[in-house]
Amino acid sequence: RGGGGGWCWARAGRQGSLTGLGTNGIAVSAAEAAERGLRPGSPVRLTFTDGARQDFTVRAVYDRPELAGDYVITRGAWAPHRAQDSDSLIAVSFAPGVSTADGRAAVAKTAAAYGNPDVQTRGEYAKSSAGAIDMMLTLVYALLALAVLIALLGIANTLTLALHERTRELGLLRAVGQTRSQLRSMVRWESVLVAAFGTAGGLLLGGFLGWVLVEASAGDTAVAFDLPPLRLLAVALVGIAAGALAGLRPARRAARLDVLRAIAAQ
Repeated sequence: RGGGGGWCWARAGRQGSLTGLGTNGIAVSAAEAAERGLRPGSPVRLTFTDGARQDFTVRAVYDRPELAGDYVITRGAWAPHRAQDSDSLIAVSFAPGVSTADGRAAVAKTAAAYGNPDVQTRGEYAKSSAGAIDMMLTLVYALLALAVLIALLGIANTLTLALHERTRELGLLRAVGQTRSQLRSMVRWESVLVAAFGTAGGLLLGGFLGWVLVEASAGDTAVAFDLPPLRLLAVALVGIAAGALAGLRPARRAARLDVLRAIAAQ
């Protein structure tokens, strides 16, 4: 697997070549090389799962570790230490002029003799790899909906208590000429502003924590940080709409206050 995956990224390499690793050469991702101070010609020692140790020489540094990982060695170097020879992923590049459909049909025909594994194009592989992440995102959105519901109740309760404490203030506003519709609008806008600030803070904090999580796991998984603007906009609009909805009942109660009793309240 290491040799096959590594060959696919040979043309994306920064230094050296992946075609001449042999049994004592190793290729390292650019991020790992920068972290450990490695470059072509640097010696490294690997410890295999069977406990054996072997010295290798860095022969190449490549840019994209998404499929191959941070280290690539040949099958010949791996063979003495393997318990069972199996390939979990084989990447194939087509010759110039071969269409995707023809190439896929040829690969599927060849692969049928080896247990009929799944044959996928680059787009299909990316989509299937993202399936687990999409499932996790669905769970996150369900939790987000629950959080929005709880926030809606919290805003409504907070506004109700705030209006109760400002009863005299509201009575004075009505006494100097504020209409019921203006009072309702004021309370609703207050609710919207609270929801907008909360939504903006949540999006900023969530984006930062997402970036931290991706950076922390970048060396172990093939993930990349990306902010989906349409989804974030949808979340922001839902948050603001929830704020407007939460302010309806407090605004209606505030508009029904008796002006004289409200002014006399302490």
